[in-house]
Amino acid sequence: MTEADETYDPTRHPDLLGWLAEREGAHPAWAAQTSFAGVLDFSPASLAVLDDLVRESASSMEEITDRRMTPFVQGAIWYVGEVFRRHKGMVWKYIPDLVSGQLEPFFGAGAETSALDHPCVGAPGDPDSYVYPLNALRRILLTEDEVGDKVDDTLLSIFADPFGEDDEEDEEDEDDGDGEDDQDGEDDEGGDAGLGTHLGSG
Repeated sequence: MTEADETYDPTRHPDLLGWLAEREGAHPAWAAQTSFAGVLDFSPASLAVLDDLVRESASSMEEITDRRMTPFVQGAIWYVGEVFRRHKGMVWKYIPDLVSGQLEPFFGAGAETSALDHPCVGAPGDPDSYVYPLNALRRILLTEDEVGDKVDDTLLSIFADPFGEDDEEDEEDEDDGDGEDDQDGEDDEGGDAGLGTHLGSG
């Protein structure tokens, strides 16, 4: 592991650049193997096709985790990120661990996903903007969250609301529905507040 300093550019990590080039080159063969090469055109709508393919290939988050180095999952990670990049104005990033500040070896922790050793996409120049495509793939196979609430995310719903802002707005509406003002008079946190549980490191 290495510590990222102030000169570190998360969009220029050499392993990230190599991986992106490798995945782009492998995409035509990857798409052909899915039998949906003509449909996987990087449009947001095509995420529904990939969503079905992922659900056919795995039944749990753990299976995606275990298979994350396989050609199918590697291709799916890149595809999801590319759809976000092309339609949300995002860029690929490889960011340090949010707690330790350390850069893990790229895709180097095997089945462990607590370490941020896989790439994300996010707004250019915004260190607090990040969505992990691997965790989007894992999330769609989750049926309940950590408190037992039903989860029915799809790749399309994640694309539409990558930072969980709609959920936060719904919660604010519910809080205001009793006709009483918030005690402190301040707005609830918005923006990236739901990111850690929604599409964080897992």
